[in-house]
Amino acid sequence: MTPLDRSYVCSTDGAPLLFETIGQCLDRTISRWPDREALIVPFQDIRWTWREFGEQVDALATGLLALGFGPGDRIGIWSPNSYEWVLTQFATAKIGVIMVCINPAYRLSELEYALNKVECRAIITADRFKTSEYLAMLQELAPELASCEPGALSAARLPHLRAVIRMGEEKSPGTFNFSDVMGRGTNADTERLQALATELQPDDAINIQFTSGTTGSPKGATLTHCNILNNGWFVGEIQQFTEADRLCIPVPLYHCFGMVMGTLNCIAHGAAMILPAPVFDPLATLEAAQSERCTALYGVPTMFIAELDHPEFGRFKLDSLRTGVMAGAPCPVEVMKRVIDRMHMKDVTICYGMTETSPVSFQTTPADPLDKRVETVGRILPRLECKIVDTEGRIVPIGEPGELCTRGYSVMLGYWNDEEKTDEAIDTARWMHTGDIATMDDEGYVRIVGRIKDMLIRGGENIYPREIEEFLYRHPAIQDVQVFGVPDERYGEEVCAWICIKQGETLAAQDVIEFCKGQIAHYKVPRYVRFVESFPMTVTGKIQKFVMRESMIEELSRG
Repeated sequence: MTPLDRSYVCSTDGAPLLFETIGQCLDRTISRWPDREALIVPFQDIRWTWREFGEQVDALATGLLALGFGPGDRIGIWSPNSYEWVLTQFATAKIGVIMVCINPAYRLSELEYALNKVECRAIITADRFKTSEYLAMLQELAPELASCEPGALSAARLPHLRAVIRMGEEKSPGTFNFSDVMGRGTNADTERLQALATELQPDDAINIQFTSGTTGSPKGATLTHCNILNNGWFVGEIQQFTEADRLCIPVPLYHCFGMVMGTLNCIAHGAAMILPAPVFDPLATLEAAQSERCTALYGVPTMFIAELDHPEFGRFKLDSLRTGVMAGAPCPVEVMKRVIDRMHMKDVTICYGMTETSPVSFQTTPADPLDKRVETVGRILPRLECKIVDTEGRIVPIGEPGELCTRGYSVMLGYWNDEEKTDEAIDTARWMHTGDIATMDDEGYVRIVGRIKDMLIRGGENIYPREIEEFLYRHPAIQDVQVFGVPDERYGEEVCAWICIKQGETLAAQDVIEFCKGQIAHYKVPRYVRFVESFPMTVTGKIQKFVMRESMIEELSRG
């Protein structure tokens, strides 16, 4: 590759795009590997081959058709990971229904907003899980369920919702049972399903993902078959996936990490999907990786840390693992090294992206040198472009920081029913502005320096928290760390570090400050150090620095 002279690259590497629908891809996989294992869900006693999985998907698809749903309708799914979740993903795709992923952590106001924003006609929901009483919350929002016939809901607060489909075998007023829907399809519905296989188009919208609403209401990123199927395909290609691979998916399916990089990658390659638990559980993940002889494992850094530091980690035989993805948050160098050494994941890859780009734009490869695999997010995925620009929109020279922008098949159609927000994110040339500050080297490797919103300015000096975090990870007593800015009358902002200490270690704030002195610039040394047990984060493991910042501002205001 010719060394780059500016921060722009267009990748023509890799296979051609898969210009087909998700249903067409699934049917092709079933015909190629009908007797290979497709879906394993130990906690639900599910073990299906591709042929069996396809039969289950078609049963749900025809059942939904029988209830009157079809192309363009929106159906929400609100549940932790389960076989029902995976069936819903592919059944809706086969009939052109747009599946709306609803965060399992949502409560009343968030659920009401999401269902009404995209005008869902139905919702498929778990009954309950731990402290989340899903059905009870729906009944509170729509008390009309108590007296309506299933499929005939007319609720004042949810005016578009007509049907509630509940998981489990218990009966609830006004709702369909998931298993009953799977038995409703007729011969006419089967014929309709077969006709839709050729009528649906790869560029049709098929999924809505709500982005994290840290500064306002969540936005519904609208994604097509072409968006997410190809993204899953290329992420798997870089991991060198084949039908012989077995992927452990402890990340939530409601997010692109689980349902694109996970399940769609698997159906595109014929690989087995293993769901170890409804929500992330380090012990269940380790057990599934061992018992199912998984070859790949996914997770955000905090998940890998929890697995590596689990008291029972040493009893597991993980030598079947070879690859996987660590993404969703900055990946500490030391954690990456431990994953490679202790979990046998010598080919583990780092991914970077955002929901609006389906999600992955950059990925390291197993062939990349170790320094590139731990210090960068890799190079642009096949069939995509990227550029790094200054505040005026001009491409910056190699090595200079600027905003990272991407363009290509992966960029969403837009935010559902929100033209203003769409125009803020995607410019007239279809470049997606990520809001991340990055640098590019002359080989096209990209390093994420920080978020534009996370960058803090102390006394006129731009400070990128990621740089300080990477330095602090070198301290032998520090397990995890997050750095952010808090207001300061004299300097504008000051550096604050929240730190999790390794089990059995002790550390004082002054120890941290002394560790930094003479090693990093004086203005980067944390003024405030707090020791915590954990960090506030979203269900997908993304750290919520704005919550930490608000907490520190309140603490400092009290003196």
